[in-house]
Amino acid sequence: MDQADIPALLSRLASDEDAARKMAVFKLQSSINDPAFADVFISSGGLVILRRLIMTTGGNTLAYSLQSLSRLLEVDMGWDIFEGAGAGELVERVVELVVTNPLVNILRGAMSILVGVVGHQPGQGQKGGVVPGTFGFRALKPAVAVYPQFFELVIQQLQSADHALCANALGLINALVRDAVVNDVASGTVAAGGAKGGTAAGGGGGGEDWSKFIKRLQDLGLIKAVYNLLQSSSLQDLAHPLLEFQGLTKVLLRKWREVRVDLERPEHRRALKGLHLASAPDRRHVNGVAGGVVVPIPPQQEEGTAGQSGTANTTTTTRKTSRKHNPEKWRRLGFETESPAAEFETAGFLGMMDLTDYVRKNEDGFQKLLLEQSTHPLNERCPVARASLAVTMILYDHFEVDKSDLEDIRGYLALNDGKNNDRLFKPLLLQWSRLHTAGLHAFFRMWKATGAQREDFDKVAELVRILIEQVVGQASRTKDVLEVEDDLQEYDAGRLRELQMELLELSFEDQWGTHLFQVREELKHEALSFVKEQRIRCLLQGSWFTKPMSRNNNAHSRENSYQKRRLYQPWRYAKLSHNRRYLHYADFPERLAYDPGLEALTEKIDLSTISSVVSNVSAPNETEPVADPDAADSPAANSTASRHGAQVHKPTTKITIYSFVEDIPGGNKPESVAGNSTSAVAATSNGEPKEQPILTLFPLNHSLASEWLDGLLMLLNQTPITAETNKLVTLVSEYGLKIRLLNVRLEQMYAGPVPGAGVVPSREGLDEDYFYEI
Repeated sequence: MDQADIPALLSRLASDEDAARKMAVFKLQSSINDPAFADVFISSGGLVILRRLIMTTGGNTLAYSLQSLSRLLEVDMGWDIFEGAGAGELVERVVELVVTNPLVNILRGAMSILVGVVGHQPGQGQKGGVVPGTFGFRALKPAVAVYPQFFELVIQQLQSADHALCANALGLINALVRDAVVNDVASGTVAAGGAKGGTAAGGGGGGEDWSKFIKRLQDLGLIKAVYNLLQSSSLQDLAHPLLEFQGLTKVLLRKWREVRVDLERPEHRRALKGLHLASAPDRRHVNGVAGGVVVPIPPQQEEGTAGQSGTANTTTTTRKTSRKHNPEKWRRLGFETESPAAEFETAGFLGMMDLTDYVRKNEDGFQKLLLEQSTHPLNERCPVARASLAVTMILYDHFEVDKSDLEDIRGYLALNDGKNNDRLFKPLLLQWSRLHTAGLHAFFRMWKATGAQREDFDKVAELVRILIEQVVGQASRTKDVLEVEDDLQEYDAGRLRELQMELLELSFEDQWGTHLFQVREELKHEALSFVKEQRIRCLLQGSWFTKPMSRNNNAHSRENSYQKRRLYQPWRYAKLSHNRRYLHYADFPERLAYDPGLEALTEKIDLSTISSVVSNVSAPNETEPVADPDAADSPAANSTASRHGAQVHKPTTKITIYSFVEDIPGGNKPESVAGNSTSAVAATSNGEPKEQPILTLFPLNHSLASEWLDGLLMLLNQTPITAETNKLVTLVSEYGLKIRLLNVRLEQMYAGPVPGAGVVPSREGLDEDYFYEI
């Protein structure tokens, strides 16, 4: 629509015929978001007509009118309609529509207008003066007083199936909360009241009103409704208002932390006194005071009020007596000193809120915990208050509360592909209190499981930090908070310790990557030498092997089968000579009760003649039963095998030692597994000499096969190949690294270079014949 058509459009908007008005305002909503068109429309008196349509019409005409005004406000124009004497009536009319009108298209426009009214900053986009109190929550207060169910209905719209209406309702709530934050910044005060997930109080003396207002929103189910939206599948349509609400939650948590705990403030004194009274201070066994009679302390009111019973003198005496007999009033609750206010320096009022909220919801468990701790020595008691403050700061750092909410929105714009929702949307942030309680219980569990003492507090806190990073940090967006609580309580402490060591290694890699690489290479070489010596000593000790009977199917062999069975010896013993130059072996009809010496081993192989060692040794097959070496070592098994001429078990691995044909001493025919010479390795095309097997060993188990195969390879200065040996090398080198890292002192890491290090000496007084000693 052109600007020249505006007079005719205004004429139709002012018509008495509803059909003409409806068509005109329908065209208006599609053109009014053009700033040039909107400027002419406003200068021609269009705001007066638009206001009349909103106040008097209904149905689609009203919906189009609300949408037109909403789009006009989006281009930061038309704010004059909320100035003057009739501004309050217009706002009340829009609030009335939200409360009484069920049509979605009308509710969408009405919500959008209220978002603009509450979120508009006076002086932005205005050409003239602004009447104080026109915008922000003050603009809605008179209308909300007339319709007190307004906020309840707004929160109900968060469950609407219409995503646009749901987004507008959440945007209105965000605007109200942000207006409170702005007023708080302007006034420089924060209300200490309110509940978790609420907001700070507004300035100008309205702090208590805002605190009650936010508490009322929470009672109406705001947190639960937004939490359900964050876990729903409609994130694409609600992304911006949800991220804004998430960012506002961080802002509020940050503001609560910035509030200093001050005992001069009545609400802070009440909170601390509530902690003391909830701990059942009149119980002798809970106080942890040894001996003496503890005089009960009557509940005291605010400073300057009288006690509950007795005269003034009796009250004074009782108070003095109770202080005398209760020297650990705050330390028994887990504070380090008897001045608890100073210990909230890091966590601020946020830490006090978390601690009081935990005690209020778990008063019986809190008292039982103190009773249980009182039975332990003082050095072994878990400091409950310090643990609560530590968990608060762990959650604070985990959710990056100090990170600006604008960074979240920029992250969404950069990663708007639907695959990074778990990184940006954090529904568990809204379950702060429950996570704090679960984290505190996990702290108590870790303290008990590790047998910690007071000086181990930071170590347990670090374990809890890793636990929260592992459980909360890796929880999917749709994971319920109840499952997260269960995981925090059931996570294995041993696995947590392993994660801590892995993270420690990663941190070392980041800081000392080059140095650690050099150290690892050195330790790996040392570990390889150590394992080589261990494997060779296994060969020096000697081992028993089985010797299966060869199977020949030709007729001549069948005729001599009886003769072969009579001469068959099923056991073989092999041992390396002391000078490590010869491998001695011999066959026996039965396994002896003792290990034979070298003089009993009639055969030997010169290690210098060995060309290669081949084996089928691999990882043990879990699907097949592994032969029990203990059963093979038993005398009963040995005697049975020798009497019946059968093997103890069917071997699954074998080690074959090869030698070049011309290197075989004395021209003796080498041993062949198959009993013939066809097993010799064929010569290669480049004329290399042939290889033939000179000895075959059948180990009784996989470990023995690994020892002998890698031992023979290492004797030939070759690299070990079995997984068992490589695992042993890695284990030795990693333990060596950990032992070396134990020598690194924390103060050395931050001490910096020694004085004078890195300073190049002066060349003054030197000729060209000089050098620097580094």
